[in-house]
Amino acid sequence: MAKSTQNIKNTKSDIQWEINGLLLISFGVLGIFSIYTNAVGAVGNFISKNFKGFAGQAAVLIPILVILAGVYCLYYKKKPNISFRTIGLLIIFTVTVLLIHLKPHANMIEKNFINRLRTSADIGVEGVGGGILGEIGLSFLISIFGTTGSTILMITFVIIGIILITGKPLTGLIQKIKPSIKNKNIPINPPSQNKNIKVITNMIDESSVCENDNRGIEEDAILKNREENQTKKLEKDREVKEEPIIINGDNDEEKKYKLPPVSLLHKNTIKQGGFSEKELLNSAQTLENTLESFGLQAKVIQVNCGPTITRFEVQPSPGTKVSRIVNLADDIALSLAASDVRIEAPIPGKAAIGIEVPNKAKSPVYLRDVLESTEFRTSISKLTIALGKDIGGNPMVTDLSEMPHLLIAGATGSGKSVCINSIISSILYKAYPNEVKFMMIDPKVVELAVYDGIPHLLTPVVTDAKKAAVALNWMVTEMERRYQAFAKEGVREIARYNEVNNEKPMPKILVIIDELADLMMVSPREVEDSICRLAQMARAAGIHLVVATQRPSVDIITGLIKANIPSRISFAVSSQIDSRTILDISGAEKLLGKGDMLFFPVGASKPTRIQGAYISEEEVENLVDFSKKQREPKYEKNLSDFNEIEVDNKRHEESDELFHEAVSLVLDSGQASISMLQRRLRIGYARAARLIDEMEECGFIGGYEGTKPREILITKEYFDEYINNQ
Repeated sequence: MAKSTQNIKNTKSDIQWEINGLLLISFGVLGIFSIYTNAVGAVGNFISKNFKGFAGQAAVLIPILVILAGVYCLYYKKKPNISFRTIGLLIIFTVTVLLIHLKPHANMIEKNFINRLRTSADIGVEGVGGGILGEIGLSFLISIFGTTGSTILMITFVIIGIILITGKPLTGLIQKIKPSIKNKNIPINPPSQNKNIKVITNMIDESSVCENDNRGIEEDAILKNREENQTKKLEKDREVKEEPIIINGDNDEEKKYKLPPVSLLHKNTIKQGGFSEKELLNSAQTLENTLESFGLQAKVIQVNCGPTITRFEVQPSPGTKVSRIVNLADDIALSLAASDVRIEAPIPGKAAIGIEVPNKAKSPVYLRDVLESTEFRTSISKLTIALGKDIGGNPMVTDLSEMPHLLIAGATGSGKSVCINSIISSILYKAYPNEVKFMMIDPKVVELAVYDGIPHLLTPVVTDAKKAAVALNWMVTEMERRYQAFAKEGVREIARYNEVNNEKPMPKILVIIDELADLMMVSPREVEDSICRLAQMARAAGIHLVVATQRPSVDIITGLIKANIPSRISFAVSSQIDSRTILDISGAEKLLGKGDMLFFPVGASKPTRIQGAYISEEEVENLVDFSKKQREPKYEKNLSDFNEIEVDNKRHEESDELFHEAVSLVLDSGQASISMLQRRLRIGYARAARLIDEMEECGFIGGYEGTKPREILITKEYFDEYINNQ
């Protein structure tokens, strides 16, 4: 009887464990479907957000571990033991999460711990990084062992986890792997050909080599796998939801403002252009034969197919002068039937020369392609800008705050205005109105007018070249005011100031000048002095310049401006002289136009060739409308009357009521400056500027002389007599 009762109890226990196992397996399968699809409804959405927020890209490992636990319960009819194998699985899971989170953690290092946790959870939900678990683990490890020490420690734990899972010592595992390595048939072609493979075998797919044995290993080796460079990367990067890229906000007003979704931009549906495999092979062979006909022994070791051009990487034989190949540019263009050829000699970081040939069919690069990339989404900076794609089809994303100013030049129709639109749009996708402010100066009137009314503007778009000089002067005053505020708080830069004053943080300011030439024709000295002062000192104050011009001549891009704006972008120009004016090197004269650019950031040894991201007028209007509907712009009080300032040579009919007091202050202090009048009379910049202009028109003070103070031309006695005569 007792035995029968015991059997009944065992049967009930087995049924219970089977039910538990099935429930765990079901929950694990639901978790996997929740992470990768929207087919599980509200519950699935909840599971997906929590799993991804906790473990980021490694979230799928959580339901897999649950399924393994369910299988164990179903098979063994008992609770899973905490064995060495279980510990090994948990170690592998944890270390995987930490390794995935290394790059996002490095991008967030400037934030405090709580903000890093929030950002990690946000980007984890988007499938980037290792979520909250990755941030907590890395913060602990790196604070004790540093980045290098933590990496070594994590690799060690991976090995320990493998040993615990397999239950075999490391020496036994190595001995088991050795025979399989020895028996592997590595050579595909005769040994005599293997000398030329070592440099380039890692560039191609083994499967493609096996499938094309009859073609020869050297032919396969020169073909860069374009799908690996572009299609595969886009598949990984384009898992983006139709929602703002980064969500942040310090107050209720900012939380109500939503960053624009990428669905406002057009999706690229055009297939990759360029050359076919056969054409690439023939071109590579033609290139080698052409060089050989001039007595130069060289070999094509790699081919990179980009959106606009294809670059053949040529390795010359020892003793060959690089200049000899560079001088053959026209002959190479003739042999390849190309419109033009640009030669980069040598390629930075490689023992090769790059020969860039235009594609027969160009592939457009849309701004959405770059905004959806991992590089853009994981960047923390509010001044992250999407430029386009490089020769290999990789997204080019950079931080404007590190440049810290940018000069853009190129001929008419080469892509400058589209580039500026891409820069502005990138920042609108990253920053809230209280984080970044724009001052837009557009003497051409029509280029930036579309942005009038967005909440990020400090002032309406300035379209009068004369008023633009006043705007730049105000920006210099704002820079000085910020440095005075920094001095009071004992800090050196805006990031530290905002940490100390987190209740009223200063926004970063981006000054965009769409046509420098018009400003230099109207007020050359004032504009040059203001730009140079801002370029020299404004970085730490959070003020950055983007200056564009279609006249890259020395009277527009002066030596002072070039010296103070080290980061530059050059689009196609008409001559080598123009290229040297912008970049200090030739090469821009060989660009193809339509967004083809050379990007030369500060600190780089050579410029990078990029196909600029394209954004249409319709997309810009959609983006602007989205921002305008959410909030009205709050213009700076001292700037709101820019468009009312009269800057001409006629004397004002009605004198300012503070005019006499202002002249007395100038005579007493011995200096005639706008900032002094602002402080002493407690008035805005525009009114102080009008008072100075009126004094100059009356002949009381001299004209503007750049960094030199204005000369005072009258005495107190003369001014007293002037008042009495009135």
